[in-house]
Amino acid sequence: MKINLKFILVFTFTLMVVLPGFAQVKLSKKEKKEQLREARASRLFIDGQRFLMLEDFDRAYFYFQKAKEISPDEAAINFKIAEILLRANRVGEAMEYGLKAVEADPDNKYYNLVMAEAYSKQGNPKKAAEILENLMSNTEENQNYILDLASLYLTSGDFDNALDALTRAEEYYGMAEQLTIQKQRILLRRNDLSSAIQEGEKLIEAHPGNSQYVLNLVEILFNNGRIDQAIKLVESSLDSYPNQPDLQLAAYALYKEKGNIDTAERLMVAAFSNPDLEGRVKAEAFSDLLQEMKTARRDSLMTVLVKELEEHHPNDPDVLTILGDRLYFNNQKKEALTYYKKAITVSPSNAQVLQGIITIMFELGEDYADIEKYTITAVDEFPEKSEFWFFDGTAKLAQKKGEEAVASLLSAIENNAGKNKPLNLLIMASLGDAYHQVGKKEEAFRAYDEVLAAKPDDEHVLNNYAYFLSLAKKDLDKAKGMSEQLVKKFPNNSTYLDTHAWVLFQLKDYENARLFMERALELEEKPSGVMLEHYGDILYHLGNRKEALSYWKKAEGGEETSAFLIKKIKEQRYYD
Repeated sequence: MKINLKFILVFTFTLMVVLPGFAQVKLSKKEKKEQLREARASRLFIDGQRFLMLEDFDRAYFYFQKAKEISPDEAAINFKIAEILLRANRVGEAMEYGLKAVEADPDNKYYNLVMAEAYSKQGNPKKAAEILENLMSNTEENQNYILDLASLYLTSGDFDNALDALTRAEEYYGMAEQLTIQKQRILLRRNDLSSAIQEGEKLIEAHPGNSQYVLNLVEILFNNGRIDQAIKLVESSLDSYPNQPDLQLAAYALYKEKGNIDTAERLMVAAFSNPDLEGRVKAEAFSDLLQEMKTARRDSLMTVLVKELEEHHPNDPDVLTILGDRLYFNNQKKEALTYYKKAITVSPSNAQVLQGIITIMFELGEDYADIEKYTITAVDEFPEKSEFWFFDGTAKLAQKKGEEAVASLLSAIENNAGKNKPLNLLIMASLGDAYHQVGKKEEAFRAYDEVLAAKPDDEHVLNNYAYFLSLAKKDLDKAKGMSEQLVKKFPNNSTYLDTHAWVLFQLKDYENARLFMERALELEEKPSGVMLEHYGDILYHLGNRKEALSYWKKAEGGEETSAFLIKKIKEQRYYD
């Protein structure tokens, strides 16, 4: 950066002690005043520069502004203020100071660069490019800005000048992949396919044996319908460098497109049998195959590929996941689960696999404590995902961990923030269950009301709400309306019939309660303890005490029976 040395040195000269033997020049009052003014401005500038180096931009700005008050036209001061303003994204103000710096010293590279940056931030890349072109035309030393110039031309949509700049950059820096790719994009945009291909061929020639450059050109050829030329290019590279399994996979796709299935499959198996090809790449290719129409030939090929995957990548999470996917698509969910669990053990940060594991475990009726292990992993790895908090709350609720379930479900609601309304209703329904489990009945009923306000036919809420109201002996007519709605819609659902029967029992409609409970028991292959106890209670109130006792005894040891069941049996009478 060009700084006025006079600015810095004046202050030093004013403090020097004049040694004997040196003649002193007597200065006028005006000259002395000017020296002191410049010395003060210099001190302020140095203080500003010091704070700028410490990245204390507010204080640096303060001192530079104070220096500017003394020397308003000093280029270095205006430049420094422009730098600070640009950093604060105050582009318009920065340009005012930058222009003053350039006016004072038009040839200063750094002053021009700050203006180029300002124009670029202002959304005027064309003007910024003009500044760089001028800088580069002045001296060979500034050619290192050629990439910035190319970027500006690309931003402004000036592809002809961008192509020229990229070519100049290649001459300056030498051939580089990113430069060639940018040039190819411009050439393809101009429908100059031949030149784009030539650029790719130059890159391959400059880096023999690098399959990535071959693949880049193959993609261009394939996308432009030149499949035979792409095949020739791949085969030529494989002849010279046979150990390129990624090119074998590319050749598989090319030959398949041509309809030469035998050659295509041979190349795919060869690629999969090569341990040097990443498991991730093989998994992606296997996934594409999995999406194809199911045929005996496809399945036979996949069987061969599975053996290669398991042999060469037994602990690769991508491979384990895709092997699980194959089994899942074949409806072998339990077997798929084994692979998914192995994948998560290796790499737990895969939301899709975690969700697959949890949903399959719920679907298969796996132990809730085992499910919870994965829901905990899910919320630890992805605490922002509301569905994982919902799964965690559901698993905890099923284990009667009510307080923990409430906490997880509240986290689910907080993270969802109303974004996914169907999910929010599911969460609220489960939150109602969790509140009831911890004895917060009013909170439970409010949660249910919120769900029903948005979805009046929610079966889960209608059933649980009606049942819990019947247990509380509260709003029984409301409970009856909800349970009645369910049994009319689902006359063969034993759970809904049981709920309706118990609501009728609380309303002392024992005869109708008996009819619905008998129907519920008929539909159950193995009735639960609570259903058997409820039927005994109904019979007792109908005067059939002997048969009531029989059903109470059948209920003994069953699920969710009341705390009074043993006392009922022992004393042969009903207790509430």
